[in-house]
Amino acid sequence: MSKLDYTLHTEPVCSGFDGETCWVHARGGIIPGDKPRVVVTLQKLLLEASDVFYALNQVETDDLGATWSSPIEQNGLGRREEGGGIVSCICDFTPQWHAASSKLLGTGQVVYYVNNRVMPEPRPRGIAYSVLDAASNTWAPWRTIETPTEERFFSVGAGSTQRYDLPDGRILLPIYLHSRGNLQNAAAVMRCSFDGEELIYEELGNELVAPAARGSCEPSMTRFGNRYYMTIRDDDGSWVSASNDGLHYEAMIPWQFDDGQELGNYNTQTHWVTHSGGLFLLYTRRGANNDHVFRHRAPLFIGQVDPERLCVIRDTERIAIPERGARLGNFGVCNISPQETWIFDAEWMQPLGCERYGSDNTVWLARIVWRQPNALMDASGNAQA
Repeated sequence: MSKLDYTLHTEPVCSGFDGETCWVHARGGIIPGDKPRVVVTLQKLLLEASDVFYALNQVETDDLGATWSSPIEQNGLGRREEGGGIVSCICDFTPQWHAASSKLLGTGQVVYYVNNRVMPEPRPRGIAYSVLDAASNTWAPWRTIETPTEERFFSVGAGSTQRYDLPDGRILLPIYLHSRGNLQNAAAVMRCSFDGEELIYEELGNELVAPAARGSCEPSMTRFGNRYYMTIRDDDGSWVSASNDGLHYEAMIPWQFDDGQELGNYNTQTHWVTHSGGLFLLYTRRGANNDHVFRHRAPLFIGQVDPERLCVIRDTERIAIPERGARLGNFGVCNISPQETWIFDAEWMQPLGCERYGSDNTVWLARIVWRQPNALMDASGNAQA
């Protein structure tokens, strides 16, 4: 297996820390064209609580990152009063271009609050989504996918996941779900249809359950060669699995380096970077002089994957975004062109005090510049069938 060569360039999109909230969940999607636009969604987090989010905002560039707009709150992607003191909010959002409909489609999940704190279990979730109107540059009010009434869909979300779009326009969307009486999540892939406006459930693949108390969370998938791959988080580690059809996956195995040592990633999402010449994993891990970072969630690493052995090749590991005390565990990937893939991340300023190491809630862009063009992309950044 050949090792793919590339360069990395890291630069700030925006920065600034007010001590009460911070930007999180920075992820980008491209609107291709002669003058492509890259749209990054992100939202504020309340620092005095856990996972208390506010409306999604948007920053963008139409000059490939030479300049960026200021964050603009999106009215359609805000909180909603549900009655009975319950407030809902869309979160864990990931925008991605849907070539068949020529729409930027974002997916995520719904969280519910009571008294501005996450509702106690058992609590429902929903798969949230929204479509950007490119002409008005506004996101449609978020909607949820109508899922079957089976009890296993009581709590179901697509938070922080990478989807794969099929050539016919149907979508393979990784999700995680659990019933009201069982808080151990299962990861699976949901096939959906999408007509440019509505995302409709079609079928669910087999479920993969990690042994940890909360089970399998935040799965992400990709296709490389003739196979599909899924990476999964649990409280104690991380897992990988492969599939021939994108819906039905083999038994998952722990992520390891090619020397047999565990990867060291735990309780933190991982995502894919996919090039026609090689498959890569983005991850955080223990053992990087980072014991002062919450759950060892920084720096953000990239390493090439052996797709046959399902492991990370240790001597290909590089730092994609450096560590400055704040965690970098919630991030996104955007294919820009055959020459570039971009990674977006925001310094998550919890726990308070992490700023003493130099972090200031910077939203980072890490550019991967490929020495060998990515044949999976056309000149405008569209994925090729």
